Amino acid sequence: MTTWAGRTAAEISAAVREKRVTPREVVAEHLARIERLDGRVGAFRAVRAEAALAEADEVAARGDLAELPLAGVPVAVKDNLAVRGESRRIGSAATPDTPAPQDHVTVARLRAAGAVVVGLTNVPELCVFGTTDGVLGIARNPWDPTRSAGGSSGGSAAAVAAGMVPIALGNDGMGSLRIPAANCGLVTIKPGQGVVPTGDGDSTWFGMSENGPLATTVEDARLMFSVLAGTESGPVSAPGALRVAVSLRSPLAGVTISRPYAAAARDAAGLLMRAGHQVRRADPPYPLSLATTSLIHWTAGTAADARPLDPRLLTRRTRVHARLGRPFLRTVSSGASREQLRRRLEPFFTEHDVLLTPALARRSPKAGPWHERGWLSNVLVNTYYSPLTPAWNLTGWPAMSVPCGTLPSGAPCAVQLVGRPGTESRLLDLAGQLEERNPWQRTAPMD
Repeated sequence: MTTWAGRTAAEISAAVREKRVTPREVVAEHLARIERLDGRVGAFRAVRAEAALAEADEVAARGDLAELPLAGVPVAVKDNLAVRGESRRIGSAATPDTPAPQDHVTVARLRAAGAVVVGLTNVPELCVFGTTDGVLGIARNPWDPTRSAGGSSGGSAAAVAAGMVPIALGNDGMGSLRIPAANCGLVTIKPGQGVVPTGDGDSTWFGMSENGPLATTVEDARLMFSVLAGTESGPVSAPGALRVAVSLRSPLAGVTISRPYAAAARDAAGLLMRAGHQVRRADPPYPLSLATTSLIHWTAGTAADARPLDPRLLTRRTRVHARLGRPFLRTVSSGASREQLRRRLEPFFTEHDVLLTPALARRSPKAGPWHERGWLSNVLVNTYYSPLTPAWNLTGWPAMSVPCGTLPSGAPCAVQLVGRPGTESRLLDLAGQLEERNPWQRTAPMD
């Protein structure tokens, strides 16, 4: 008997379109895997077992089944995006436990493409921190359950890495797709600003946050990205000889890159050089003020999200984060510092087509109740292990996390690819070349 859990979205959708398997069979198998494994992983805040099976039957009855790019594919949705009929808790006791009247635009696009939403995934409160833990659950890395899956799309990443779904939806405001993808051995792309809809009235942290896919292969990431962006998923193309800059420098002063992540970037550079690209060491001209700019935007985004909520129901680290950001709301909303950063970095991307960096500085912290610890300890641990992602939210440019190599523990390592606006397809093509020359294991060995 064919096993569908652990197969890619592309494989599943092809089988459903060709009627080699029904959407109900695929969804039921993934629901069984969730029931078996999620007690150890903590990926899901809510599982829609009955509703998902009913929706799978609706997909099977569609007249356009043979044309659906995600026909019958189970998908998990980050719990800060609305799913019709389900509550949107954003990891907090302060949010209302009332069903959403309609789907977020990205969820609606996935469903229109034939995907079936099997559940909503855990996030840190208000999606603030790079560890997914809070009063509603703790998401662990399936490759090493003693470690955090990362955040804030940690539950979505853990669900994919454990083979509980082939793809998941998340978003990225300071690295919230790339951090958990790097921890969990997944492919993700944070699109450039305006490529994937953010949704009317939803928090975007003043335009820094973008919605995107989490997947086990570049093919699946490309497929899901095309659905989210509302574009055709065209044929894979060789990107030609690109000018690739390799930087091992942390953008934040005082934060160093550990040996495994530096080695992963060097290995990826060698692979791209052998693929015919012009690869050389070059560091972007990060300003010394980047740490301050990042912190101001990070706290101000939280302050805006926390305004309608009862502060007594928020955890201490969130309350402190929001309080520190309130004085900067007007400054951040002007966008002046982000534009200044773009102008500073644009000449670098005139000389280079793509920037290659380590995805993280070191592995994720231990899994646990970080929400019960002080604000400063949370900020320091986040900054210490993930200094390489925020700059590209501030600029609004596309960036990817791609698996490359392993850590001494055997867990996956990863690199980051960054490009100019409008180069999402180029980054995916380049990631595909890395995957072809350095194939990675799709999911963690949990059975």
